[in-house]
Amino acid sequence: MDLARSVLGPEAFPFRATLFDKSPESNWLVVWHQDTALPLRERHEVGGWGPWSTKEGIAYAHAPVSALSQVLALRIHLDDSTELNGPLRVLPTTHTLGVLEDEQVHELATQMVPVECLVPSGGILAMRPLLIHSSSKSRSEADRRVLHIEYAASPSIASPLDLAVT
Repeated sequence: MDLARSVLGPEAFPFRATLFDKSPESNWLVVWHQDTALPLRERHEVGGWGPWSTKEGIAYAHAPVSALSQVLALRIHLDDSTELNGPLRVLPTTHTLGVLEDEQVHELATQMVPVECLVPSGGILAMRPLLIHSSSKSRSEADRRVLHIEYAASPSIASPLDLAVT
């Protein structure tokens, strides 16, 4: 919480947590993308938000830059992240470019040199949702587990939209 609050302010709170468990039994790749959908308590038609979807009873909307700039993800590494076990790859500083179309993301991925985020077990990586990122499949027998916790500056991300805790 101290780390999230040092970036987002004293009202920062966690609203979503995901455990990524990449192993020989569960192995996948993730194409270059930005994280733009946020879970919301209720659907309200607000300019700049959408398209909308529902997942497991929770409303999600693709958010504008004004909302996404209030979000920070902290990735707690439960195992070493190495070049062989499908680490997070990022395109540095792309979080400053705003919400991009898929074609723009692809174009940047062909022009920029990616950085592999090699983090030891117990390490924490902080990232903004608009940072273009991906990961490859693991080529190792070693697990790569990461607890990905997203924080927001406040529960009310944009009036009248409140984040859902998932």
